[in-house]
Amino acid sequence: MKVLVTGSAGFIGCEVALRLLADGHEVFGLDNLNPYYDIALKKARIARLTPHVNYQHAHIELADRVQVDQFFEHCQPDRVVHLAAQAGVRYAAENPHIYVSSNIVGFLHVIENCRRFKVAHLVYASTSSVYGANQTMPFTEQQPCEHPLTLYAASKKANELMAHAYSHLFQIPSTGLRFFTVYGPWGRPDMALFKFAKAILSDQPIELYNYGQHRRSFTYISDIVEGIVRILAQPPNIVLTQLSEPVPGCDSNVAPHKIFNIGNAESVPLFDYVDQLELALGRKAKRVLLPLQAGDVRASEASVDRLFDAVGYQPQVNIATGVACFVEWFKAHPQFSAPEV
Repeated sequence: MKVLVTGSAGFIGCEVALRLLADGHEVFGLDNLNPYYDIALKKARIARLTPHVNYQHAHIELADRVQVDQFFEHCQPDRVVHLAAQAGVRYAAENPHIYVSSNIVGFLHVIENCRRFKVAHLVYASTSSVYGANQTMPFTEQQPCEHPLTLYAASKKANELMAHAYSHLFQIPSTGLRFFTVYGPWGRPDMALFKFAKAILSDQPIELYNYGQHRRSFTYISDIVEGIVRILAQPPNIVLTQLSEPVPGCDSNVAPHKIFNIGNAESVPLFDYVDQLELALGRKAKRVLLPLQAGDVRASEASVDRLFDAVGYQPQVNIATGVACFVEWFKAHPQFSAPEV
């Protein structure tokens, strides 16, 4: 197939593109290389992709409708994996306009081109943050998601609603994946594992909010990629959804659209995560316990039963193995892992 991967210089996007290339597909990558975090890391990810003869890359801003239209015209993909977005939960409080520009306007440009070119399946990134103030664990796709706590979460919920509308109006098969905390080699420097490792190696304190009582469904990158590739191969079928009762909030009997959680069903205490990082680094952390931050959730726990039923999704990597693999990469790439001075 010809697959367009947006956000191909990003953490998940690069790994998905590499997997699709390994599986023999032709991959077109799109990224704007914005400076939210180290551009050198993003360029290094692209450098892993460009040696492949079946890969083409474009430096494009999703909010630029003309550029997006032209790139779709060029590659005319069979399927699209839309992972590009302005990342960061807390950053949205400081720069709200960029979230609307990238995550909502940019999403519209992507899905409109999926309509134009009759894309056989759009798989797009949502987030576990849409569950917002929900307290019932584990999070299931049937739960209402009407109380997002951040603009980032609200923008992703908007994507889910837009995708459903387009699927209904234009019969575009689309699947939203609600990601739970993803980590691993080549990850994002603004995420906890990266920040904690840098601080520990430089003998600086690490800040644990909610007094370290957070729990998260930490999910290793290879498990996320496996789920994306499996679901990409199985677009929703409106005929099938019409024959059964829709699942509130995630299935529809009027549109070929589905939503799945994708993550690790085991919710791990943040303290255990830090313990594994200390073990892998061979150094102890200076832990500073702080109150809960505005917009943050105390716990997330993924129910992935629906994704297992659909494609046999079952995460394989526990945090001991995953954190050790991250540290091995971290130490081997000093240009990204140098401690803060």
